Amino acid sequence: MTSSSTNSQEDARSIPTDDVLSETRIVLASQWKLIWWKFRKHRLAMFAGLVTLFLYTLAIFAEFFAPYLPQTYSAAHTHLPPPNIHFFKITDDGWRFYPHVNGYKVKVDPESYKRTYVIDKEISYPFGLFVNGEEYSLFGIFTMNMRLIGAKHAGDPVYLFGTDRLGRDVLSRTIYGTRISMSVGLVGVGLSLLLGVILGGISGYYGGFVDNLIQRTIEILRSLPTIPLWMGLSAAIPLTWHPISVYFAITIILSLIGWTSLAREVRGRFLSLKTEDFVIAARLDGVSEIQIIVRHMAPSMTSHIIASVTLAIPGMILAETALSFLGIGLRPPIVSWGVLLQEAQNVRSIATAPWLLFPGIAVVVAVLAMNFLGDGLRDAADPYQT
Repeated sequence: MTSSSTNSQEDARSIPTDDVLSETRIVLASQWKLIWWKFRKHRLAMFAGLVTLFLYTLAIFAEFFAPYLPQTYSAAHTHLPPPNIHFFKITDDGWRFYPHVNGYKVKVDPESYKRTYVIDKEISYPFGLFVNGEEYSLFGIFTMNMRLIGAKHAGDPVYLFGTDRLGRDVLSRTIYGTRISMSVGLVGVGLSLLLGVILGGISGYYGGFVDNLIQRTIEILRSLPTIPLWMGLSAAIPLTWHPISVYFAITIILSLIGWTSLAREVRGRFLSLKTEDFVIAARLDGVSEIQIIVRHMAPSMTSHIIASVTLAIPGMILAETALSFLGIGLRPPIVSWGVLLQEAQNVRSIATAPWLLFPGIAVVVAVLAMNFLGDGLRDAADPYQT
């Protein structure tokens, strides 16, 4: 009896507990799996990641999501305010699901000739999902006319975010602006990442004269006032350049200015890593310095680089928006959030058409989403930290 009870106690002790299983699971997990486990606990960062994914989806498929082409205008509907959206309509059979907006009557002040719009409840323009609209080319390959949302009848003035001074749909132009503004941040940070990792890695690994030269260059760049530097570099772009050339020039300008912070971070990490045991062992084993940097040191800080890049993208977006808003960045006919905000540069425009600030709301949402996402990635980059 005693022997059987002793055996049962030993069997119970041999069964791993939940804590032991959890600890074993953590020890055996890869670095990326540990990062994901910690990141998904950060609910705000997860939500921000979904918002960021949605914005980049808008950027890729802007033609499908936008109700109109960005250059489409209606001279009869200039500065048309956002309409009241109705989803139901009263009929003889009762309430019926009927998404629509009311029409407008135009009144002109005989003294100031100012046009005002008065809602006409007798006129309604239905809209819906997956409707046929203006023809467009998706990725330059597929010719389509289906849009996610828009007027059910071609020609109906369904402008959900209102129109600008030329009668162009603000919602459509904001969606198209997502493509330029979000890609400037992505491409600009990609170039900054390349410069920051290479120059910061060389500076931290070799030290000496090379380190001093790179660090003094960084200090000079960081000491220059930002706005005058942007204005000087942007002034060097000829006005006759094609808009696409201007786009790439602005991206390169932002990258040349934005790599210094990342280079400092990479240098600090390399200074601490080059005395680690695995680096010394690789050096004693005859591994070349390039292989030590690329295969051993750089991968050990990949998660930190990703977090830094995510936090740098909002700065690039704000920089492009500020440059374009001041008229020294991207120019029409390119559509970006900064270019669109040029329409709201004075108090009179804002007082007359406050809906022209909708692209500014898009900037705020994008920057907040990227910042929250970057904070979550930065916290998850050290998965062993509690």
